[in-house]
Order: sequence, then C-alpha cells, then structure tokens
Amino acid sequence: MIADFHIHYAPEKLVKARLGNETFKLVYSNGIPSYSFHPRLYQIEEHVKAMDLAGVDRAYISSAPGIEGGNLDICRMINDDLVLWEKRFPSRIKGLAHIPPLGGSEAFRELKRAVNDLGFEGVAMASIVEGRELDSDELYPFYQAVEEMGTFLFIHPCLAVPAVGSFEDFDLARAVGREFNLVMGTIRLINGGILERFPRLKVVMSHLGGGIAALLGRVRKYQDREFWGTAGDPRHGKNPPKPFDYYLDKIYFDTGGFFGHINAVMAALLELKPTQLVFGTDYPQEIRSAEAMKGFVEGLNTLGTETGSAILTGTGATLIR
Repeated sequence: MIADFHIHYAPEKLVKARLGNETFKLVYSNGIPSYSFHPRLYQIEEHVKAMDLAGVDRAYISSAPGIEGGNLDICRMINDDLVLWEKRFPSRIKGLAHIPPLGGSEAFRELKRAVNDLGFEGVAMASIVEGRELDSDELYPFYQAVEEMGTFLFIHPCLAVPAVGSFEDFDLARAVGREFNLVMGTIRLINGGILERFPRLKVVMSHLGGGIAALLGRVRKYQDREFWGTAGDPRHGKNPPKPFDYYLDKIYFDTGGFFGHINAVMAALLELKPTQLVFGTDYPQEIRSAEAMKGFVEGLNTLGTETGSAILTGTGATLIR
C-alpha cells in the first residue's frame, strides 16, 4: 500500500471565507507571503482522482488552519470534517488530528477524542508553535500526550516563518526560510533532548527535514563543543547523552516539499536511510496535478526496487497502527 503522508486540505467554509469572489488568495503575515488558498484545497474528490492516476492508495491529510494550532474550535471543526471525508472515501482518506499543542487539558481531551473516537493515526503540528521552538519545555505535555496515544507526529513547517533579514524579500521565507526552520527544528529535537525525554515519540519531519542531509557533515562537527569552545555554555554547549546520529536515525522524513524533484530525494539518501523516508507529495500546494503526482511516484520507483519500495510502502507501514 502506497500512503501519502503529506497531503493538504482545508474546509470549504474556511477557504471560501478567504477567497470571497476570487479563485486564488495569497495570505501575508507581517508583509511576508504565508499561505495560498484556492478551491482545490477542499476538493477532496480531486485528491482521490490524482491518487488513482498515481497509484496512491491512501492519503494522511493535514490542514494548514489546524496545523497553526491556535484555535481549538477550528481544530475541532477540521477533525469532524475529515471524518466525513473518511466515510465518503473509506480506506483512501485518513485524517490527522489537529489540536492546539499549548491548549492544555481541553486540547488534550480533543486529542483523545480524535484518536480514540474518530480513529486518527497521526497528529499534525507546526515547526514553531505560538512562538515556541520544538524543544520548548512548554511543549512537553503535548509530546507526552502524543507519545502515550501511540500515534505518529507529523511536523510541518511553520507557515509564517519569523523574518530574519533577507527573508523579507523575494518570497524567501517560503522558498528557503521554511526549510531552514525545519533543519533547525530537527536539530532542536535532538540537542534539546526531546527524543531522549520521549523515546517512543514517532516523528515525521516534513520536507526531508528541510534538506538537512546536505548539512549533516557540518552539523555533526559542530557537536564537538570542546573544539568550538562552547562546552559549558548553557545555550550553545548542550548535547544529548547519546551520539547525534543515534537520535537522527529515529526520525522519519517525508519526501514532500520539493515539488516532486527526484534529485532532492537522491541527495537525502546520501545521508539518510531509505527506511527513514516516507512518501509525501505536498498536494495540492506544491504538486498540483495528478500527472505530477504520478511522475513523482514513477521517479521514486527508478531509485531501485529496494529503495523505492521502502519509501513508497515499507517505511510508512511501520507508522500505521
């Protein structure tokens, strides 16, 4: 079974409220492009048609308005709406649970409802939650709740990446800012002790971890705090108790975020194991046509039977209950 772990959707009501009389709406955050709304987001029928053409069996669907996680009512509405789509397309569509990670006991009750009553197998969150980075101790209760539920945690880049200098121009916050944020988020999960504190937490980092593979040679060397003079520094000298790669090997990475560009996956495979990669398309945002989805699946199959099968079917099966 080929499962796509990175497919987007938004309730028709929310999309139409954004669009008004338009067919496309770019939303800005502090003057920086943040998210694109269009009718394809709520046309799940088109999602399934694309999956049919590409040979994709199941889609695990996340929703940007819920990933941002600031409003419990919106998250609850998304969860309920996704269940209706699951009933319309049984076995093809599976929702991810959406809750405000910092929403406290009421949000965690919604998480239990989404998993136990609605049957969701994963939880979606953003790489920055209300200004908190992924290693914030304020997120510990959320991580503990997800770990106890036994679901996987899908981490999508924050939609409104904080502007840093030149990110303010040329739509760079979306083009590369999100990827830098995922690279840093991956490192924070490791060095910040999240994967040590919550060893059973199953993390799926989107966008191949922001292309972290190309930077791992540099990242590993900077773990040598003595050499770089940061040993003992409370902010810059922290290291987890086990080697960096011990934790890196525990993280899953989806293949979305690069518009189906097969070279990005090939580059990731230079450092990451095929058994760490799960299939993801980022449809209908970055891959917007059935033909492009089909081409991406075909491209992954050219990587060889063992590698292609691991990415398309094998690794994802280990996350599904």
